[in-house]
Amino acid sequence: MSLLPSLVEIAPPAFDVEATIAYATAANFTGRPVYRRARCFLHQEAAQCLTRAIALAKPLGLRIRVFDAFRPTEAQWALWNFRPDPEFLADPRRGSPHSRGVAVDLSLVDDAGRDLDMGTGFDAFTPLSHHGVTEIGVEAQRNRALLLGLMTAAGWDFYRNEWWHYQLFEPRRFPLLSDAEAGTAIMAVPAAGD
Repeated sequence: MSLLPSLVEIAPPAFDVEATIAYATAANFTGRPVYRRARCFLHQEAAQCLTRAIALAKPLGLRIRVFDAFRPTEAQWALWNFRPDPEFLADPRRGSPHSRGVAVDLSLVDDAGRDLDMGTGFDAFTPLSHHGVTEIGVEAQRNRALLLGLMTAAGWDFYRNEWWHYQLFEPRRFPLLSDAEAGTAIMAVPAAGD
């Protein structure tokens, strides 16, 4: 489903992913839902890179679990106001690649849908979440290296402090978008029957 010419909904069957949108639940660092709807969107260019990553993971018996993708600017402010930590969150005054639709937070699952060990959970605001740490188990180090290899081969850049965060190169060439500007209705109250 295409909303604006630039945003695409990331959902089966077009995208073979497990979508576990963390900010639509209380299972995130704020302890409460930030989004009102569990929907996932990316800019078309980022969606093409995600398609390549999905294709690279498939022959290995792996799938991608998406925790977050496009994050409206008002959601970025909500996260920042809860925990203004520039090591793990982009200051909304500068803008997040998520609020441009060109970043994705993800992990890998096996063909049975079980999460691969990554050493920490998603959004663990600790130095153990950084790429290249050796204070986590060997299996977790391998899994992170595998994810990094798949994502970079698919055209993504990585953020060194978060093993789960990938973004397009030069993300500032894309505009910041609110939920209304993007037309995604992530922050909107679901209508009856939705």
